Amino acid sequence: MPINITMPALSPTMEEGNLAKWLVKEGDKVAPGDVIAEIETDKATMEVEAVDEGTVAKLVVPAGTEAVKVNALIAILAAEGEDVAEAAKGGDAAPAKAEAPKQEAVKAEAPKEEAAPAKAEKPAADQAPASSTPAPVAKSGERIFASPLARRLAKEAGLDLSAVSGSGPHGRIVKTDVEKAAASGGAKAAPAAAASAGTPAPALAKGQSDEAVLKLFEQGSYELVPHDGMRKVIAKRLVESKQTVPHFYVSVDCELDTLLALRAQLNAAAPEKDGKPAYKLSVNDMVIKALALSLRDVPDANVSWTESAMVKHKHSDVGVAVSIPGGLITPIIRKAEEKSLSTISNEMKDYGKRAKERKLKPEEYQGGTTAVSNMGMMGVKSFSAVINPPHATILAVGAGEQRAVVKNGEIKIANVMTVTLSTDHRCVDGALGAELIGAFKRYIENPMGMLV
Repeated sequence: MPINITMPALSPTMEEGNLAKWLVKEGDKVAPGDVIAEIETDKATMEVEAVDEGTVAKLVVPAGTEAVKVNALIAILAAEGEDVAEAAKGGDAAPAKAEAPKQEAVKAEAPKEEAAPAKAEKPAADQAPASSTPAPVAKSGERIFASPLARRLAKEAGLDLSAVSGSGPHGRIVKTDVEKAAASGGAKAAPAAAASAGTPAPALAKGQSDEAVLKLFEQGSYELVPHDGMRKVIAKRLVESKQTVPHFYVSVDCELDTLLALRAQLNAAAPEKDGKPAYKLSVNDMVIKALALSLRDVPDANVSWTESAMVKHKHSDVGVAVSIPGGLITPIIRKAEEKSLSTISNEMKDYGKRAKERKLKPEEYQGGTTAVSNMGMMGVKSFSAVINPPHATILAVGAGEQRAVVKNGEIKIANVMTVTLSTDHRCVDGALGAELIGAFKRYIENPMGMLV
């Protein structure tokens, strides 16, 4: 009996992924543990191992396919002694049965929409929510077969689908066909009636459709850059955070001169390893340690909110926002309150390097109890960060700069850094937030306390 290989869920929150590369081809024999493909999630690229033994009968989803849903069929294995050709045919029926309820639901929502062919196509390569608008029809009156996403992209780009050649099964137009037509400048639809000159642009309303937004701009004055998986997840989580978490903010200024002097001493004392210093501490490494110790000292702030109970964490697992192409990721320093500054520094260098290569494992960036977002190296003086649930706090760190301060009635020059703590007011009240950021300030201004 054919063995179906489906898109795995590489993390608890994963809903879809991109099939970046096949590492096997049809006819290859595989054994449990063999790496067969590379899957890109919104944050990382991960290897997929075979679970069963057999011969690759069919690669259902081509390499490079985007937005493949979790549990969608991606390949078929022929079991030991089974005819490969027959296995490839037999496996086709399985996804059709699995998708039957979904197809019926689509029909119920949009009666005019014809069901896609039952035979397995590129699963989820360009899936999008079913639209209630009628499918396009060619001038000859014949139905134009196109995926929902292809139709939407064509409408946004002003393309006439009847002039686009489809490369999908049975000539179906898919996302890549529309992108090629748009890039070549062909298949342009007749321009819509221009808005009357001098008419003020309508205000952008919440929930406005893509088409309504694009009408606000002059045709040809922009280009459409489709959202990748990372940007979609970031947008979704930020909206959820702002809609569900009541943010509360407290800010303090921290003097850095003592910390900078200690950092210079520690770096100068670093032993050599393979001809290089064993560590090189940054201010951010010391910020991570100071926040972790502050949460240890103020345990009531080291919490997460759930509707039924308060989650009180036993350790300070500090996430650190790292900017990567297309978005950001937050690798986590686990039990940071117990780790030395050198260990934190070396872990962050490793995480930062692998984050930019999208090689982090889900357990290295999921979870955590708090986070640090540092924009000081970009010259930002101060800002307020958005909480990343299930965290209840996030510390926004600004640039250290020379400022005039008053000491004993005299004006002095000191290196000062502004930090802003965002808290989830459901579980960290104003007084508790002030206590936490006060503890942080003490560690930053008396950094020897981080070494004992």
